[in-house]
Amino acid sequence: MLPQDHQPAQVFDIHELEQRRAASGVDYLQFLKEPSMRLGVYTLAVGAEDQQSPHEEDEVYYVVSGQGTLRAGPEEHPVQPGSIVFVAARVPHKFHSIKEALQLVVFFAANG
Repeated sequence: MLPQDHQPAQVFDIHELEQRRAASGVDYLQFLKEPSMRLGVYTLAVGAEDQQSPHEEDEVYYVVSGQGTLRAGPEEHPVQPGSIVFVAARVPHKFHSIKEALQLVVFFAANG
């Protein structure tokens, strides 16, 4: 049985989310927070410096658009539209060498 304030399904439009993110003036906008996961959209412009720190949760990035490289620990991974990247909890990682603005959907697993 679902709690009264919990919806069984939600549908999001990436274009609407990007408009909300851009209007907020931040690079990252969380749009879903549930006990089991969090979701957000993250956008980095060409030449932007990724300021994120390692997270306490496992995470997955889905690249909606753009091109760049993800450094995770000592590894380098080129990313482009359609790339899906898993990064383990507490692993230092940053996007760099952004050739086309990156638009990412970020999935965070539940902590613990």
